[in-house]
Amino acid sequence: MRENIILIGMPASGKSTAGVILAKLLGMDFVDTDLIIQKKAGKKLSEIIEEDGLDAFLNLENAVCCELNLENTVIATGGSVVYGQGAMKRLRELGKVVYLEIDYDTLEKRLHHMKQRGVVLREGQSKRELFDERVALYEKYSDIKINETDKGVEETVQELVEVINAL
Repeated sequence: MRENIILIGMPASGKSTAGVILAKLLGMDFVDTDLIIQKKAGKKLSEIIEEDGLDAFLNLENAVCCELNLENTVIATGGSVVYGQGAMKRLRELGKVVYLEIDYDTLEKRLHHMKQRGVVLREGQSKRELFDERVALYEKYSDIKINETDKGVEETVQELVEVINAL
């Protein structure tokens, strides 16, 4: 039995997409914490943020991740999970944390409709400020970093498989 693989990174870094493929290739289960949050709240991420506020969303995300009890699972997290110290402590207990790294230009190309996607962006915060703030946290909490510059999802997943099999 493999330990869990936890994917962290910016919104649109491919955590969910790569995670599903990775789970299939490794014969593991797959969980997306954003979907658990939506199910628990009974509404979309964007609705939680709009109706309840950013802090309520972050508290819910932290609580959901702290409650996870999974084995042999690829776990795709929301980009803001790194704001929750409890969540990150629990995720690190559950397995290897892999940072899917994209550069700012890639984020600009991929991430549109931030509000619809439920991206946690504080009032007055720019996308660049968000990027810089989170990169430091992703670096802090990750065990493994996969740089996705100029890579498609298949190349990213192949590198993930190689790194995980070498553990």
